[in-house]
This record gives sequence, C-alpha cells and structure tokens, in this order.
Amino acid sequence: MNILTETTTSSAAGGMSMIMMLAYVVIIFGAMYFFAIRPQKKEQKRLSAMIADLEIGDVIVTTSGFYGIVISISEEDCIVEFGNNKNCRIPMRKSAIAEVEKANDSAPAADTAKK
Repeated sequence: MNILTETTTSSAAGGMSMIMMLAYVVIIFGAMYFFAIRPQKKEQKRLSAMIADLEIGDVIVTTSGFYGIVISISEEDCIVEFGNNKNCRIPMRKSAIAEVEKANDSAPAADTAKK
C-alpha cells in the first residue's frame, strides 16, 4: 500500500513541475513580445507612415547621417539634393531615410533664431 501512495505522490509532483515550467515559458515569451517585438513593430509603422507622408521640399536625414532636401519622389526612390551645391542631386531609396523634417515646420524655427 505504501508503494501505491509513493507513486501517486511523485507523479503529482512531476505534473506540477511541468505546469510551472510551462508557466515560466509563457511568461518569458510574453515578456519577449512586450519588450522586443512590439516596440519594433511600432517603430516600423512610424517609419512607413513618415515615408508615406514625404513631400518635395522636406529636409531629410539618411541612415548614413547625410542631410538633404527632397527634390523629386517616385514609387520607391527619391532624388535628394545634398549641401549648398545645386549640382549634388543623388537618387536614393526611400528606405534609406531615417528622419523627415517638414519644410513648413523648419521655417518658423529659423525665423525665431534670427530675432
């Protein structure tokens, strides 16, 4: 009779440890989603919305750190003018744009800096 109760007790303990292990795995994957996957998806949505709102005359920063002004926009590419030289116009992919500053947003900041 003693053997029967020992077998039942050890299988119940084994089942509980399996449930606890499964709970830890679920918690780890949940934390991974909220700390890694979800913020990355939000950033991708922000970047795609920013590129969709891109207009001619906007000041951009490329992923390599160059500042330029958008001259022309096509489906996947845009032509960007870099620096003060009007001959330095380079076609580039829209995916290489890291930041966009709207043309009308930068004008008031320049006016207040002159005062």
